[in-house]
Amino acid sequence: FLFSDVLALPIFKQEDSSLPPENETKHPPFQYVMCAATSPAVKLYDETLTYLNQGQSYEIRMLDNRKAGDIPEINGKLVKSIIRVVFHDRRLQYTEHQQLEGWKWNRPGDRLLDLDIPMSVGVIDIKTNPSQLNAVEFLWDPTKCTSAFIQVHCISTEFTPRKHGGEKGVPFRIQVDTFKQTENGEYTDHLHSASCQIKVFKPKGADRKQKTDREKMEKRTAHEKEKYQPSYDTTILTEMRLEPIIEDAVEHEQKKSSKRTLPADYGDSLAKRGSCSPWPDTPTTFVNNSPTPAPTFTSAQHNTYSVPDSNSSSPNHQGDGTSQGCGDQLHPSATIQETQQWLLKHRFSTYTRLFSNFSGADLLKLTREDLVQICGPADGIRLYNALKSRSVRPRLTIYVCQEPLRSVQLERQDAGNGDSSNGAIYVYHAIYLEEMAASEVTRKLALAFNIPLHQINQVYRQGPTGIHILVSDQV
Repeated sequence: FLFSDVLALPIFKQEDSSLPPENETKHPPFQYVMCAATSPAVKLYDETLTYLNQGQSYEIRMLDNRKAGDIPEINGKLVKSIIRVVFHDRRLQYTEHQQLEGWKWNRPGDRLLDLDIPMSVGVIDIKTNPSQLNAVEFLWDPTKCTSAFIQVHCISTEFTPRKHGGEKGVPFRIQVDTFKQTENGEYTDHLHSASCQIKVFKPKGADRKQKTDREKMEKRTAHEKEKYQPSYDTTILTEMRLEPIIEDAVEHEQKKSSKRTLPADYGDSLAKRGSCSPWPDTPTTFVNNSPTPAPTFTSAQHNTYSVPDSNSSSPNHQGDGTSQGCGDQLHPSATIQETQQWLLKHRFSTYTRLFSNFSGADLLKLTREDLVQICGPADGIRLYNALKSRSVRPRLTIYVCQEPLRSVQLERQDAGNGDSSNGAIYVYHAIYLEEMAASEVTRKLALAFNIPLHQINQVYRQGPTGIHILVSDQV
């Protein structure tokens, strides 16, 4: 009875009247539908989960969902959409930059997300940025049929700690952000953002996982099946909100770092990070007016090693952690400033403030357990491996020597009564091959003997019977 009396008070009626009617819901201006089936093994009130195959093209239909009179300023105009693949888990969102840099390091020349241009319909002025491997952007007309076919090249298990097999892959999100044109002609005025949860498997893996989930659901009783949502043929991307994500992130960091004070602008800086915000605050990385072609990489660009001098030891027998690349190894004599530069170079920028007073000797004294306790399991082990790293073994080492001139050989033969070995000193250069390509041999020979590269037309190997065999990628 008391409860009924309280509800009858006028103050509650006034508050209720300020709320929107039950049948009036927010109407999003756009809708994005991905043509991929959702998993049947998802609880009734949980977010949908969609399995994708690595590298396979999936259609995202860009639909105009406006009512009559909604956003009239874009009538007859184009809008810009940015599609990104980002992390779903908050713990990975906090270290998104380090995660993506690590993936780029292991997969040079690859992109996390690509647009299948021949398959796509109604998209124009397509742009990809070499510094944004997880994003593509394009313009499209909301009044016309538009479909963007995307390809995700990263798989979910690439971002999980390596154990002994059977690692559980992390979920990603496919995120679409749409902007309208401002008065100055730039597409920076945000209109709408939506996303969906996905997991990416190796080719055909998504089909097997979908089949496994379906078979598991068939074995459940009718009562248990009522707790799960059915599998739909398509995946609808749902709208995103910004504020709760930032608040949760700040709260998480405060609990994680109770001994230090977070900067006042931490929430603002977090909002600028791609995986934690529904759209970039100023998408300056994509405002180039001229179309930017997708980056192309050649095998020569993958090589980051220089040819060692002839007196350098082979990487197979190098001493205590001497790296083949100059400056890759942190030396005990490194100053605090040099140690900071080393941390930045090796993608440990998160810990530069933590090790702000450490010299090279201080950092090298830390054990593996110390670094794991300070930086966590993933970054701690990675930092320990970087500090104790040894150079990577080359795939092949060859030794080459420049023959003396024929006149010099004859003089030595005359002086030594026909013995060509007297007084002859042959100096060999060690050539370390990483790519096993003919172009790599030519390039490193030119560096070793200080010869202009364009002057080397062909390289031969002398066979056992004196024949000359042309060196190619096969030989």
